[in-house]
Amino acid sequence: MNIVLGHTQYGKAETHVVRVFRDHEPHEIVDYVVSVAVTGDFTDVHLTGDNARCLTTDAMKNTVNAYAKEAGDAVRQPESFAAALARHFVADVPQVERARIQIDATPWDRLPSGGQPHPHAFSKRGSYVRTVTVTDDGTTAHVVSGVRDLVVLKTTDSEFHGFYEERYTTLAPTTDRIMATSVTAQWLHTDTDVDWGKSHDRVLATLSGTFAGHHSFALQQTLHAMGDAIITEQPEIAEVRFSLPNKHHFLVDLSPFGVENHQEVFHADDRPYGYIEGTVRRDDAPDPGPDAFDPGQGW
Repeated sequence: MNIVLGHTQYGKAETHVVRVFRDHEPHEIVDYVVSVAVTGDFTDVHLTGDNARCLTTDAMKNTVNAYAKEAGDAVRQPESFAAALARHFVADVPQVERARIQIDATPWDRLPSGGQPHPHAFSKRGSYVRTVTVTDDGTTAHVVSGVRDLVVLKTTDSEFHGFYEERYTTLAPTTDRIMATSVTAQWLHTDTDVDWGKSHDRVLATLSGTFAGHHSFALQQTLHAMGDAIITEQPEIAEVRFSLPNKHHFLVDLSPFGVENHQEVFHADDRPYGYIEGTVRRDDAPDPGPDAFDPGQGW
């Protein structure tokens, strides 16, 4: 029996970097948590402990911080910043064959002042995290944008009935319910010459508008409707992957107190919860490889 070294990768996880742009008024700010992973010619490190080809993870952290200044306008959008970092590691470090950069971007809003947005005072939005994964093998770069923790809820236009029933089924069918979820979505671009901020805003608007306006018979159906609308709106998006946990709201029985409850008072329960995942893609969507999507986002 022979023992061989399989797939390996390593990197620096979760370097938190904040960049302030002071080149004009009002100031701009970006807030990124950046993770770097590389693969390549690192066999000797594992087999013999020879570190001659080992790029230190500390150097990766330093690169992230330095590129937050050196990459200029590319830093303003997480996709272009991730692409610049990935290209650096593949192009400038000979033993790196493939680089994957993941960024969580936290939005900040301007504080109001005198009825106007303040030019250099901000509050963290906190409602969702913008995500990016860029992989680069020296020949092709794949850009996957996304969102995490986007909590959405609608108080009606959601039904769930006609489902398969067996001896353990106790859920009652309903023609009117609260539907809520915390959206994690990732979408693959086929073009890297993109106005990333505009594209991201359009996806969020399409996703949110579809969720709000779609009369749903199941969260799975709404998942498909959101993906279909995103790709139809932006044909350069080839694939959308969703992870949608149910945020259950159960009608509270107030009859013991002589009170009628007409879909007005609910108990919000955090677990256990249904967990719906699915992919909507063009039939000619390219294969970006096994690690283009962030597996930590539910895939």
